[in-house]
Amino acid sequence: MITYIFRRLLLTIPVLIGITIITFLVMHLSPGKPTDVLTDMNQKITVEARQRLVKLYGLDKPMHIQYLSWFKRIIKLDFGKSFKDDRPVIGKIIERLPATLLLNFLSIILIFIITIPIGVFSAVKKDSLFDKITTVTVFIGFSVPTFWLAILLMILFGLNLGWFPISGFRSINFNDLTLLEKFTDIAKHLALPVFVSAFTGLAAMSRYTKSAMLEVLHQDYIRTARAKGLPETTVIFKHALRNALIPIITIIGLTLPELIGGSFIFETIFAWPGMGRLGYEAIMARDFSTIMGVGTIVAVLTLLGNLIADVTYAYVDPRIRYG
Repeated sequence: MITYIFRRLLLTIPVLIGITIITFLVMHLSPGKPTDVLTDMNQKITVEARQRLVKLYGLDKPMHIQYLSWFKRIIKLDFGKSFKDDRPVIGKIIERLPATLLLNFLSIILIFIITIPIGVFSAVKKDSLFDKITTVTVFIGFSVPTFWLAILLMILFGLNLGWFPISGFRSINFNDLTLLEKFTDIAKHLALPVFVSAFTGLAAMSRYTKSAMLEVLHQDYIRTARAKGLPETTVIFKHALRNALIPIITIIGLTLPELIGGSFIFETIFAWPGMGRLGYEAIMARDFSTIMGVGTIVAVLTLLGNLIADVTYAYVDPRIRYG
């Protein structure tokens, strides 16, 4: 197992380097220069001053020299300073990263809690009324745009009913609340973003779970377990579900990039103070340093999520062994 993890870590290195190259090229080949955000709004700035800024940030050097200089810095987690407010990019990312990780972690937990029981019961009770209702619900879930659903939920539960806040991570008077009230306040702010973030995964994962369970329930060892007189709950949850979790974990690993990338939309809609909103604000401000920093960190988190999914296989299915 340790050998396998080490090999997987080695394989992520060229992938990560490739991602940094693509990120760097996309940003530097796009129209305009990173220094434009500092000069476009200042009508009095001279041509000489513009040239000094270009030289200050090393933008007058060849592209490969610029990339190598940037890559050497990001190895030390030095993403430079923001063109927007001259703050260190890594400091801005550290401030926003916990909120994004919390949102995505709770979304994945919600997906597991809801979809696995629904998928298992739909497979066991195939063609039942429950299975037909969930099938229709899943098709609706695939069809509804999540950003549109987010706006509807904000209007209904936030504005009309007043049950949940529609923006931010906490209330203005957060510091004046008791410990229990602070927990409740954060939970209310999390409710809508977490549900919307997990919505697409809820629809997809329930179908994947059902398909995996249906395939496993027709295996010979399940018939043998039933022939031995084992209780149906033992057959379903101990023998069938454990083996059905293998493809489900694969899908979870592939879903992580979507959740992290999708947070750009959800965090902007709900004004959530996470990395997604930071990236959106950086794009709108043409803050190249912050955009490349956020893109690199998101890539690392995505690769880490896929590694976790691969390693989890061995713990779910004892038949799998890595050399």
